[in-house]
Amino acid sequence: MPFPPVEDQLAVIRRGVEKIVPEEELTAMLTRSRESGEPLRIKYGIDPTAADVHLGHSVPLRKMRQFQELGHQAVIIIGNYTAMVGDPSGRDEARTKKLSADEVEANAQFYLSQVGKVIDIDKAEVHRNGDWFGGMSFADILGLCGKVTVAQLLTRDDFSKRMQAETPIYLHECLYPLMQAWDSVEIKADIELGGTEQLYSFMLARDLQKDAGLSQQIGLMSPILVGTDGKKRMGKSLGNYIGISEDPYEMMKKFMQLSDDCMRMYYELLTDISMEEVDTLLAGHPKEAKVTLANHVISEYHDPRAADESAARWQNEIGGSALPADIPIVEIKRSDINDDGTLPAAILLKLAGLCQSSGEARRAIKQGGAKLGEDKTKIESHDQPIEVTDGLLLWVGKKRFCSLRIVES
Repeated sequence: MPFPPVEDQLAVIRRGVEKIVPEEELTAMLTRSRESGEPLRIKYGIDPTAADVHLGHSVPLRKMRQFQELGHQAVIIIGNYTAMVGDPSGRDEARTKKLSADEVEANAQFYLSQVGKVIDIDKAEVHRNGDWFGGMSFADILGLCGKVTVAQLLTRDDFSKRMQAETPIYLHECLYPLMQAWDSVEIKADIELGGTEQLYSFMLARDLQKDAGLSQQIGLMSPILVGTDGKKRMGKSLGNYIGISEDPYEMMKKFMQLSDDCMRMYYELLTDISMEEVDTLLAGHPKEAKVTLANHVISEYHDPRAADESAARWQNEIGGSALPADIPIVEIKRSDINDDGTLPAAILLKLAGLCQSSGEARRAIKQGGAKLGEDKTKIESHDQPIEVTDGLLLWVGKKRFCSLRIVES
């Protein structure tokens, strides 16, 4: 099957890409590929330091799938050796927790099962960089180290910041960008996908490829997807991520919490909806735009039925008035209840774990966010006596709620 016209390919490739380096070579590379009938080799590397794949990871993977659909060859690098070093990109200190080879491989297996939801994994090449690094002698490592200077390494933004802050930079960390770049030599990459923080490694790979007599790769860098907080990059450690294997309803709830400011980025990077249509959606009601976004993404990683059911459940339980399906039960000791069977509202909310302190409970009540019962009757004051009974429902806002169970002391 012939490749699409170069201009058509460029239109697909450029969407959601912040930087192409060097951009002037991309058209010529696509033209040569189309004329020769040889697919380009598209590289994406991942260090399986954690098992979960979230939407931040899916951005370059979706771009890889687009390259597959254009007729090019996807090449996944599982960094089982670089994972034991740790990517210093964006970090201001060394990673202290070292992963064992077994942990890395277990993560890799689960990672690949999730990657198959994004790309056609059966048509992709999958390599572990331990296949070549594991067989290198010490002399080979020394020869590789001789291809880059310390001054070059210290131009990396993360290393230079740590130097200025007098934070230690360990020698093994300096090997990471060199190892990542050497992966491109081993698999003869034409294009490498990643985030903007990877520019140094992408350009180092070009130098190593040239030195090895190979054609030089082009770096395609996507914007960093912000998390559900709308501020920091999406990451599991920050708790602002949406996993592609999460329960569809949990994904829906997280989408509905998104900041309005990041909606256009999410549409551009996570869907194929035309940006003209996106602008029309964003000009309407924000809630509807979020539901549409969530439906597209959940349908991609689960199915349309799961997306529709999640949207309906969210509307009933949070957007509407129906009771949640999974209300947690909180036990209250009978000895903590007054002799008349009541407790002041603020104290009850604290004991139920819906507020961390009596002060927080007072604020919630004052702001009108504290309610009780199936009909969500508003609690009027912090000292309002609440009759404590089995099955009493308590609410603080839309996301904190529980059912009470009285237990003997």
